[in-house]
Amino acid sequence: MDTHYAALFAPMSFGSQMLKNRIVMSPMTRQLSPNGIPGQVNAAYYRRRAEGGVGLIITEGVCIPHIAANGYADVPVMYGDEALNGWKTVVKQVHEYGTLIIPQLWHVGPMRRPGIGPDPLVPGYGPMTIIDSGQTIVKGIDEKDIKDIIEAYVQAAKNALDIGFDGIEIHGAHEYLLDSFIWQVTNQRKDKYGGTFNNRIRLASEVVSAIREATTPEFPIVFRFSQWKIRDYGAKIIETPDQLEEFAITLVKAGVDVFDVSTRRFWEPAFEGSPDSLAVWTRRLSGKPTIMVGSVGLDKAYAIAQLRGDEKPDAGRADLAPAIELLASGSVDLVALGRMLLADPEWPTKVYEGRLSEILPFDKSSMMTRI
Repeated sequence: MDTHYAALFAPMSFGSQMLKNRIVMSPMTRQLSPNGIPGQVNAAYYRRRAEGGVGLIITEGVCIPHIAANGYADVPVMYGDEALNGWKTVVKQVHEYGTLIIPQLWHVGPMRRPGIGPDPLVPGYGPMTIIDSGQTIVKGIDEKDIKDIIEAYVQAAKNALDIGFDGIEIHGAHEYLLDSFIWQVTNQRKDKYGGTFNNRIRLASEVVSAIREATTPEFPIVFRFSQWKIRDYGAKIIETPDQLEEFAITLVKAGVDVFDVSTRRFWEPAFEGSPDSLAVWTRRLSGKPTIMVGSVGLDKAYAIAQLRGDEKPDAGRADLAPAIELLASGSVDLVALGRMLLADPEWPTKVYEGRLSEILPFDKSSMMTRI
């Protein structure tokens, strides 16, 4: 092993198990699961990253069993015999390489629109009703809806536990359901789920608490959150360190074991007057292991315009030293890669062996990766 990168390859406990290294595959929507069922393509895709040396895989977003959870074609689900059998195959093949794997449980919330399956008549579900040209495109959910959604999260988590996953991640970022409740811009409710910051994080906390109660203490719950939104890279749900502490401690008390801090550039300062990133602040204030993500190993941040073809996605290699320093100092615990592992599934092995010059670049073809 190249000693410059030793911190990346230190083992770490994860629930009752051990991660063989600190490298995480970040969740990325692939839309390769017709009818929501993961098949051999999905198994090969995840197996290849496990074979390449990743310590922990967080799957693409996986829809929970709720009528409005889905927002996109051909994304996988975490319910139904066929889908669960497909996931069993994925888990078995990933485990063969000593890699742990958790699904990212997903409800797209107000990002859904009528016309999307499985029932095209179902609108999005969110904090507030949105009507366009006389049509309800997002339903402002009531407390019965909230109860149903929490139950769906719990069922998905129990399904994941039953079929052998090593934990779960709750998607609380990027303006999907839980994030849309946290962000004041999208949540103008007057009840106990709106208004104050503590009220706005209530739904996320209740989801975590319900999953914690329904699973085992050794089954890790990871929570992903972000400041940025798909439609607003400059958005903030958290304005100050004090607010971040309230957010983190509330979720830790509910049962979160690990935070996955989604940023577009891992090194950017989170708050004025401090050079520390959002991941570093989260680690310090929560006391819990934290995943850092955002252009690690690449010289260009991800943008939706790249996916839409409006901007060239090509990104070259970047210096790993700043990320390694944060890891080695204990400022963060895990480093997640997304685009880099699409481009080169063998990235962990090549870094371990000091073969950085052989790492494949990320480009347009990488975005179309199926396996």
